[in-house]
Amino acid sequence: MKKTVLTFGLISGFIMIALMTLTLVLSERIGFGHNLVLGYTILIAGSVLVFFGIRSYRENIGGGQISFGRAFAVGILITLIASVCYVVTWEIIYFNFMPDFADKYAAYMIEKARAAGESAQKIQAIADQMKSMKAMLNNPFLNAAFTFLEPLPIGLIVTLISAAILRKKPGPPVNDAVAA
Repeated sequence: MKKTVLTFGLISGFIMIALMTLTLVLSERIGFGHNLVLGYTILIAGSVLVFFGIRSYRENIGGGQISFGRAFAVGILITLIASVCYVVTWEIIYFNFMPDFADKYAAYMIEKARAAGESAQKIQAIADQMKSMKAMLNNPFLNAAFTFLEPLPIGLIVTLISAAILRKKPGPPVNDAVAA
């Protein structure tokens, strides 16, 4: 199980890392409004490897059979490895290459509220919320915890669906004497 989980977890993590990095590089052109949708699309794309990892385990190690519990274990371990890859990469990017990310996001949210015609009180509330968000993001442990919560729920859902679809119990034994 270890080889399958590591292989598919790292491939899934690599997909998430590559696409996240590309999105961040292009974020100024794309805009924060589209980044959210694109970001979750990336997480779903990376999580698809959970299905293939469970299927690979079933076919290559389980002899064509796998219980829901074993499939869930394989899938959630793949998800955890991919999520750790994603979080570590985000931490490196945020603290070393994009320390102004929170400021840019705050400016975007405040401008969005202004463009929507929100009251000065509502805009100030958003500014205060963004200030506290920045303080939380500047704490590496809180930043990692919040970042971990991005891919984990998606991976959990994909794991549950994949485990349900791919579970395969042994069929009834074939009696060769009757067939003859």
